[in-house]
Amino acid sequence: MQKEFSQLLSSKPAQLPLPAKASSHEDLVHKLTLAGHVNLAADHLLHPEMRGSLETVVGQTIRKLNLSVRRASCYWDEKGILEWFRAYEYLLQLSFSLLGVERKWVGFSEEEVLSSVKLIKEALSSWQEWEGKVDSSLPVSGVTLDHLLSDMKRPMSVYYRPPGSMLSKMAARIQEKMGDRLDLVRFLEVWREEFQSNLYYRLSISGLGKFGNDYALGLRWLRHLGFVQVSTNPVLAACAYEDDPSLWEGFAGESFCADFKQLSLGKTNPEELTMLATEVSIFPNLAVFRPIFLASGYQHGLVSYQLNPHVADSLEASLRDALRIYSDASDFLLKYDDYLLWGYSPALERGRPNLVFKVAGCGPASIQITSELESLGIGTNNTETYSVSQETHLILAKMEGRARAVKKGIRLTTCYETTMIGRLDDHLREVEAEVLLRRALEVLGREALGELLREMKIEAGGDFESNIKLVCDRKNLSPIHKEPFAKFLAKAGILGKTPEEVEQKLRVIEDDLTYAGIIVTKRVHKIFFSPENRKKWVAWLERKYGLTEAQAEEVISGIDMLPASKRKPRETLLTLSASNLTNTEFPNFQALVFQESLSPGFDPMRLRESMSWEVAGEVLQRLCAYEVAGECRKVLELTPELNQVLREAGVEADLGDGGMRPEEWPSFGAVQKTRKEFLGAYEGLKRKVLQRIG
Repeated sequence: MQKEFSQLLSSKPAQLPLPAKASSHEDLVHKLTLAGHVNLAADHLLHPEMRGSLETVVGQTIRKLNLSVRRASCYWDEKGILEWFRAYEYLLQLSFSLLGVERKWVGFSEEEVLSSVKLIKEALSSWQEWEGKVDSSLPVSGVTLDHLLSDMKRPMSVYYRPPGSMLSKMAARIQEKMGDRLDLVRFLEVWREEFQSNLYYRLSISGLGKFGNDYALGLRWLRHLGFVQVSTNPVLAACAYEDDPSLWEGFAGESFCADFKQLSLGKTNPEELTMLATEVSIFPNLAVFRPIFLASGYQHGLVSYQLNPHVADSLEASLRDALRIYSDASDFLLKYDDYLLWGYSPALERGRPNLVFKVAGCGPASIQITSELESLGIGTNNTETYSVSQETHLILAKMEGRARAVKKGIRLTTCYETTMIGRLDDHLREVEAEVLLRRALEVLGREALGELLREMKIEAGGDFESNIKLVCDRKNLSPIHKEPFAKFLAKAGILGKTPEEVEQKLRVIEDDLTYAGIIVTKRVHKIFFSPENRKKWVAWLERKYGLTEAQAEEVISGIDMLPASKRKPRETLLTLSASNLTNTEFPNFQALVFQESLSPGFDPMRLRESMSWEVAGEVLQRLCAYEVAGECRKVLELTPELNQVLREAGVEADLGDGGMRPEEWPSFGAVQKTRKEFLGAYEGLKRKVLQRIG
């Protein structure tokens, strides 16, 4: 019976008619809630025009739901039980948003938030009292709690990466504090304590930083913590299907999102099917972020969509795919906005996607693709970017495209410039390790490589060269000071005569290399967005493109650096800024950062504008002295052409001119490795898609 009860409460939401029909906000919310669209119902109230009326509308909605719940307590039939469950979830989802960072973006006062939550708690308490009198053997509230906490645990539940997702750990702590109690008011208090004490919430609510999620699931919970962006790529799209198989068949969510089974009917083209599969994995996130995108004036709530990596070097093919996906997103959001924005000002733009496209900075074509998309008012997120020169070129391309758009009166969205910090660090480590290994093999002989493979418990992968790559691969040699590698180098007298001496030097190398991506991010941010340089770029935009000061400000204010693919908490904690910066990270990395925040004496307020802090000069000196010095120069310096542009803008940046030109980007090792991985992941997702349709 309990299983049947749970299945009933997981019923798919009813299909919504178009256009939306309601007599008032509370009428719309009531209808949406009973139809199972509880998130949409809760998000409908997250609008600036609701300021000053929130408590009234919440009370009116509770009145209508109160009648539905009371009816259910009298009849206790399937319809009533399901509506009761949905009423619980609506009030809880609304409370989460009012107690989360969303209230700041919408502009609700603390007074109206607290008074509205007080009404909600009173309703929850009385409904639970009725529930206990009807049938305590089938607690609707218990299933509600299980449903919510299970959803929190979903990210990385199958695609597990140590130490697991931050959200799953938060859910476990909430469960532990709740014990066997099914008190929803108590649950709401425990939830508030857990979320509002979280480092990300504290940094977001205080304006010290913005954050994004490198995963397609769990976004609604992270929104409450202040997360404003989500990134996807072929790897992450595949992960979403592992963690939530309902995306393949019978997607049980809401908000007009179709599942893959529906969308794939009649389709046979593998590329089109793979595109649809990716859309299915991220379109629900467009809905999650929709209210904060609109409330913030297009500043927050962007979803990054990875374009097909096979067409990354083709302007026409990339534009064709982007415009097709953008059109699909607009069609979906026009329906969604019909309900989300019902009753609000007709001047509000409906259907404009809160979507930006990930454009791989793997070659010269990326510059033109970036500029063209931005000129259409479609934001970009440059990825596969590792160097100061790459990112400087691409930010200039963004400026050029955004200037063309703003002159036509097109309102701009936030766009992003990714620094793949961890992947850059991995590349530099592999290069450094390979040089050291080859030097050791010159002393010990080629046959000694087999001994090292055995010591490191690595299965030989082919010829001599491929085995060298295998030893140095980040999957086998991270960190670089692993004991077998240190012993091997010591045996050859490389870096020292004893394993202990070599290991100590390798530890310093490892630590130094993990600053390279941080330095790239800091240098680019300083070039464009430091207080002294930002105003120079505003003036440059006015001169070069004939913009007004307000237009130039709009162009530059919406470009955010996006540090990503991180490995160590400091890669977030040392790159915080209130302007032009969003840190994005994996669910398991969020757990590492949160754990770091629990260290004795940790004070997030001391991290204010840590982006402006310089990395110690001796670290940079050592980087330029290691075997990997040539690679460091490629990523840390500019080019003669870029230095000329900076001089024209009046920006002083004494960073050298040994950086990579656009034609050199495709041959850079980190670009090649990431490209290979993304292509492989894309093909893997395509194979799964084709298997699904038989």
